Amino acid sequence: MPSLPNNPLSWPVALALVVLLSHLGFIEIEASHVIYPEWATLQSTISDNQPYRSAFHFQPPRNWMNDPNGPMIYKGIYHFFYQYNPYGAVWGNIVWAHSTSTDLINWTPHNHAIRPDDPADINGCWSGSATILPNGKPVILYTGVDPQNNQVQNIVLPKNSSDPYLREWVKPSKVNPLMAPTSTNRINASSFRDPTTAWMGPDGHWRTLIGGKINRRGLAILYRSRDFKHWVKQQHPLFSAKDNGMWECPDFYPVSVHSSEGVDTSVMDSDVKHVLKVSLDDTKHDYYTVGTYSIVKGKDVYTPNEGSVNDDSGLRYDYGKFYASKTFFDSAKNRRVLWGWVNESSSVADDVAKGWSGVQAIPRSVRLDKSGEQLTQWPVKELETLRENRVDSPGKLLKKGSSLEVTGVTAAQADVEISFKIMDLGKVEVMDPSWTNPQMLCSQKRAAVHGGVGPFGLKVLASRSLQEYTAVFFRVFKAVNNKHVVLMCSDQSRSSLNDRNDKTTYGSFLNVDPVHEEASLRTLIDHSIVESFGGGGKSCITARVYPTLAIHKEAHLYAFNNGAADVKITKLTAWSMKKAKVNT
Repeated sequence: MPSLPNNPLSWPVALALVVLLSHLGFIEIEASHVIYPEWATLQSTISDNQPYRSAFHFQPPRNWMNDPNGPMIYKGIYHFFYQYNPYGAVWGNIVWAHSTSTDLINWTPHNHAIRPDDPADINGCWSGSATILPNGKPVILYTGVDPQNNQVQNIVLPKNSSDPYLREWVKPSKVNPLMAPTSTNRINASSFRDPTTAWMGPDGHWRTLIGGKINRRGLAILYRSRDFKHWVKQQHPLFSAKDNGMWECPDFYPVSVHSSEGVDTSVMDSDVKHVLKVSLDDTKHDYYTVGTYSIVKGKDVYTPNEGSVNDDSGLRYDYGKFYASKTFFDSAKNRRVLWGWVNESSSVADDVAKGWSGVQAIPRSVRLDKSGEQLTQWPVKELETLRENRVDSPGKLLKKGSSLEVTGVTAAQADVEISFKIMDLGKVEVMDPSWTNPQMLCSQKRAAVHGGVGPFGLKVLASRSLQEYTAVFFRVFKAVNNKHVVLMCSDQSRSSLNDRNDKTTYGSFLNVDPVHEEASLRTLIDHSIVESFGGGGKSCITARVYPTLAIHKEAHLYAFNNGAADVKITKLTAWSMKKAKVNT
């Protein structure tokens, strides 16, 4: 029988949960979520004492949230839809919830946009995307689950397109499903979901991708349409890869080669490359490739850059908690904006007790790195409107084994930018050629493990005695070719005294040259979320942590160096963050 959750939360349903857990079973379904039947409609009383709710990340007031759906801008208003359970803090009863904003930071809730009330979606209204048609009107393609539990693709339209808030959506009569498994199209009916934003090719035909699989081969299934109503599956997928398992939530979009600005999803010329992102159901990671897209003799062809890795060991948007992501083109500011779901690392019992589960990462501007080989991501500019009480502390030398507390900011709700100059690369550790997995390397060489050059970085959500802290840091190695390798880690091993939490350590190799570049880090701290951007956004790691001591005013923030080589803080700027108005 599970034990009761520790304070600081006041758990009004904790005792009931213990009884419930002792009898509870669960079911795993094809769509990658675990069903807890008795919890899917269990409404708990939300306590006023909520140290883990975010202050400026997107989340509903209560209950379960997962995939971002259909983000877009329409008549100057940003729209965000998401998978939501109106009745409980676990997956189930999914609808499309809907909120709007003028700045991507403060959000107003509306009535649910899509509910399971039609034969083509009666068993589920799952993920999908929005497309702006040439006449300026939006449409949404989404996955429905029919009475036979087949996954099919449907369409909804705004009831009143003159309403900038798009408060009502309708399913056209006798149209859905638009795309469905048949006896001839070789589609796995239980692995056919999550349509992308559609784009128009130079031939005037619309295209969209659907995630799928055949046996263990992941597929980006390609459909075409002349009129957005009648869709035809193409003989070959746009791209596929063996041994990947199910490809969920595909995304396909162009990025400019010469400009930092985003481009419309239908742009296709020599000035852009294309990004194909898929969410791997097996690992719950999002990975992407950058490549070229062309139409040759009527066939759509996507070719990743030479050397690209087409599996989970390749490039990822985020090397921590980040899944089912979706981008949209923000035509008002000529940028491509990325959303991603950040699920919990706490136990299901604790999620039900606190009455909610899931947040969204801060929206990120996405652009092609100058190398042309990877993307960079950065929090949208509007987030900076929440900054206050700026503190600067550059020019500090961190000798080996030393730390510096950053004071004057609200350490549980902050935005921190810091850069380090390495003073002595002669003390760098030699990289073992077998160290190819950065997450495993970070788990072995955690923040408390002293090294040569590093670990150095930040300890956030730290208790005064350092019984609890989450460390985001760098460590530098020298490879056999005498090139330097920079490791970026997010170490959650000491993040909480509550051992029911998942405290996995995350890591990535950061593509910077420490001989000529400083190691820079931006970290957003939001009570139970630590979202970090290394090297100007070349590597991102998001973690969920639940300290029991380092909450509210008892949270502290430190810069530290546990390496043998001294490092100099060339920049340290921190801000307290105001609370955003999110779905209040």
